[in-house]
Amino acid sequence: MTPAPVTAGEPPAFLGAGFAAWAQDQPLLATLVLGTALALLAYAGFRLTREVLVRLVNPLTDRTRHVWDDALRSRRFFWRLSYAVPVLVVRAGLPYLPLLPAGASYWLQKLLAAAMVVVVARALSALVNAFGDVYAQGPHAAQRPIKGYLQVIVLITYGLAVVIVLATLIDRDPLVILSGLGAASAVLLLVFRDTLLSLVAGMTITNNDLVRVGDWIEMPQFNADGDVVDIALNTVTVQNWDKTFTVIPTHQFLGHSFKNWRGMQASGGRRIKRSLLIDMATVRFLSDDDVARLSRFAVLRPYLEEKRREIAAWAEEHPEAREDPVNMRRLTNLGTFRAYVERYLRSRPDIAQDMTFLVRHLAPTPEGLPLEVYVFVADVRWPVYERVQADVFDHLLAILPEFGLSVFQAPSGADLRALSRGEGGLSTAAATP
Repeated sequence: MTPAPVTAGEPPAFLGAGFAAWAQDQPLLATLVLGTALALLAYAGFRLTREVLVRLVNPLTDRTRHVWDDALRSRRFFWRLSYAVPVLVVRAGLPYLPLLPAGASYWLQKLLAAAMVVVVARALSALVNAFGDVYAQGPHAAQRPIKGYLQVIVLITYGLAVVIVLATLIDRDPLVILSGLGAASAVLLLVFRDTLLSLVAGMTITNNDLVRVGDWIEMPQFNADGDVVDIALNTVTVQNWDKTFTVIPTHQFLGHSFKNWRGMQASGGRRIKRSLLIDMATVRFLSDDDVARLSRFAVLRPYLEEKRREIAAWAEEHPEAREDPVNMRRLTNLGTFRAYVERYLRSRPDIAQDMTFLVRHLAPTPEGLPLEVYVFVADVRWPVYERVQADVFDHLLAILPEFGLSVFQAPSGADLRALSRGEGGLSTAAATP
């Protein structure tokens, strides 16, 4: 890895015998002149390379439709590689400086070789990142992010560059330095513990397709609730719904549970799971007049007619039903309202009819009997979902008194003040003993 030493002191032949003779008479001045010329030549080569890249490469990338040239340009691959030009120029010109000692030339060549290693490492890292940019535009980027793997490759590239630079400067075989690192592996594991854990976690997340960029996840342990915007080697960045960002260590996804809403978004339906707390004191049987009045509802008319026939057939088979109304099957206002809610929701095109569809009672509570609506909106967009859910419950709350039912509502301060004044202002639910 160490460059062979070159004997200094011979000016370049193309400058002619006269310059060689002058250099022998004025070695110090000739060294300054040639050193300055070498520095200017290196700088000119660097600037010329940059100008060529700007005037040739950039227009080409603007005209072509390939993603690779755009990615290499955005990652400044050619610009980083252009630093090799002055290094090569200086490396080629060192042997021609008359007063440059052989030892100085030897160490300068070492430093230039180390600089070349750094230039190549930076160019390779730009190439790797450009590959990541090209992959990110592909169809599988969201399902299989590779940013963490690319960061590992870049990290290894710079690590190897450091080893090669050290080996060049101390004149040792890089394999000897790498073998010496084995003795310090315990220290390295301690220093890079989180990085290694994150690498394993990133591989697990990617291989098992647990999290993708664009997924909505909830992780209460870190107050994260929003969309995943970046999956890197050490961190996963989540933009919360309040537009703040939560940065979660990647390895925490293996040690903590989280909720991924991707299944909801892929299903095309968003769940409504909300209850009306019915005041149980308002639940009663329907009279014939009530049935006649409720028959005005077009969605209820088939249900009521079917129930009339069913009850009449049942009464024919049970003579005791004629003895007293308590022995008779009768409709309730709550059961009829439940049938109305189901048919009302079936009539709405914005409610998914092919997904779970329930209108059910839950266990009674001190606040009333929960009548739960468990359906899915046929649109996963948040504003649409909230609008549909609000429309449904606006309607149900407004239509509830038509069935002689009321929702439970705790008495407010105004209700209590009205009651103390004897105005009877207490709400129905609160006033019912």
